[in-house]
Amino acid sequence: MSRIFIVGSGVVGTATGKGLLRADHEVTFVDVSPHRLDHLRSQGLDAHDSLDLKGAPDAFIFLTLPTPSTGHGYDLTAFQDGTASVGRALADAGAPHVVVVRSTVPPGTAEGVVKPLLEKYSGRTPGEDFTLASNPEFLRAASAVEDFRHPWMTVIAARSTRTRERLAALLAPFGGEIQFFTDPAEAEFVKCAHNIYNATKISFWNEMWLVSRTLGLDLDPIAQTVARSAEASYNPYYGIRGGSPYGGVCLPKDTRGFLALADGLGIDMPLLTAVVRVNEVLSASSLGRT
Repeated sequence: MSRIFIVGSGVVGTATGKGLLRADHEVTFVDVSPHRLDHLRSQGLDAHDSLDLKGAPDAFIFLTLPTPSTGHGYDLTAFQDGTASVGRALADAGAPHVVVVRSTVPPGTAEGVVKPLLEKYSGRTPGEDFTLASNPEFLRAASAVEDFRHPWMTVIAARSTRTRERLAALLAPFGGEIQFFTDPAEAEFVKCAHNIYNATKISFWNEMWLVSRTLGLDLDPIAQTVARSAEASYNPYYGIRGGSPYGGVCLPKDTRGFLALADGLGIDMPLLTAVVRVNEVLSASSLGRT
């Protein structure tokens, strides 16, 4: 049994804590919202408005704090405030703890933001008094608890081999594939790219829907067929080698040709336009290297 502290007890934090609690770990929820604390306590959960590590054995401290977007950027205000509070608690800790960044954050946050804040407010030495890890969540809001209990993918990153092993031992019993990284920024990048890829696929098919609707075609059977026919859909390794533009005959011809079709229908296709533009930039760059 491990000692767990959940700092930030919204959807992600509550699902994480409840999942670990169900696996017979000792879990304490921490949050600044009185309403949320009352709700957690009404369910018989151990919930507090501050983190207290005095006398606590070595534990995992999960940062599951909000990181909303503001325009074209992340708002890390609450995340940084929560991290600073963890640093203050570490100052009174008698055992080394593992601080796990589970929130979705821009790549480089764990070592560029969390680590300096923990050092500043704790006065402790990373690698000795505490270690740092990244374990991004892949939870859907409507089924977060079940998603935590039955993950399809678990990503773990830490500079310390021992920290990676300990976090894996904690999470492996839930099942699912585990991917390890040494640099926390890699795990943070995985989560960002994961969400952006999903968003891009949705927008791609929405652009196709605009064209199919204008042509009087039903997109559903078309999309279902393409999902099985296009190698990019069924081959997870297709197209993922960065720096390699698409070439040949079909892809350049059909991307540009479809843009002309849409233009003739009076339909703007910003995503497909960007696809062509990115390929042109990479193609020019590749030519410059040869």
